Amino acid sequence: MGTPDFARTCLDGLVCAGEQIVGAVTQPDRPKGRGYLLTPSPVKEYALAHGIPVYTPDTLRDEAFAELLCTLDPELIAVAAYGKILPINVLDYPKYGCINVHTSLLPRYRGAAPMQRAIMDGCEKTGVTIMYMAQGLDTGDILQTEQVPIGANDTLEDLHDRLAEVGARLLPQTAAAIAKGELTPIPQDDTLATYADKITREDQELSFGESAQRLHDRIRALSPAPLTRTILHGKLLKVVRSEVVQPDGVHGAPGEVIALTDTGIHVACGAGVLALTAVLPEGKGRMSAADFIRGRKIAAGDRLGE
Repeated sequence: MGTPDFARTCLDGLVCAGEQIVGAVTQPDRPKGRGYLLTPSPVKEYALAHGIPVYTPDTLRDEAFAELLCTLDPELIAVAAYGKILPINVLDYPKYGCINVHTSLLPRYRGAAPMQRAIMDGCEKTGVTIMYMAQGLDTGDILQTEQVPIGANDTLEDLHDRLAEVGARLLPQTAAAIAKGELTPIPQDDTLATYADKITREDQELSFGESAQRLHDRIRALSPAPLTRTILHGKLLKVVRSEVVQPDGVHGAPGEVIALTDTGIHVACGAGVLALTAVLPEGKGRMSAADFIRGRKIAAGDRLGE
């Protein structure tokens, strides 16, 4: 059970390990792009290309899905970023249970946005946890974990791809070990739990009164999507990439452009200076800061966020 690219990579790990996949359950096709064409999920595309039966139920709570479950009769259900909560009858069905690939070192960062929140909080490491699924939010017993470092300039895209590779390797290992009875589930310590709430519009807004480091962490946590945002000359400007730079004796009010270089737009912050190195201007495509500087009226002294 899974939907986006992360889940597709995990499914590929199971297929490459030779597991017998009786079916792939994924979200229904969604409108995408300017033409709003119905587009299958990455998991659906992969499964169809590999001859795996695909199912896109609107709900897991009706008699139709209960009958499908009995027909497929899975011994194990593996879940990776599926997007729906599994009801108790589904959790209890498989002989070997339901396991989930979660992108944090549980019990830290339970919830919807563990990768984004870990980067946003400036963490130097995160990881992948394979756990049994329970009715609580990511509260099930832990089966396997693996740490993954977070680089100082890693974006969500960078981290996502590394975690997907780890998940694709750990998932089939875990499935095989469960079948052999080789794993001892470890209960989570709820007193250490933290939660990774969904990303909101407020998370996207850049407030240059914050430190350059906090803003940099926010920018990379939301890149390539949905991206952070500010205002320049009354128009929306989204930030794709940034760097924290050492100020060269030049100071300015928070949000003030203090220098324009070949590599970035240097902006004063509450503490430190942030260089915007790639941006997405309103009505335009993504571009380097150098291209933005050449093509737009921006000068030292301009203020972002006004």
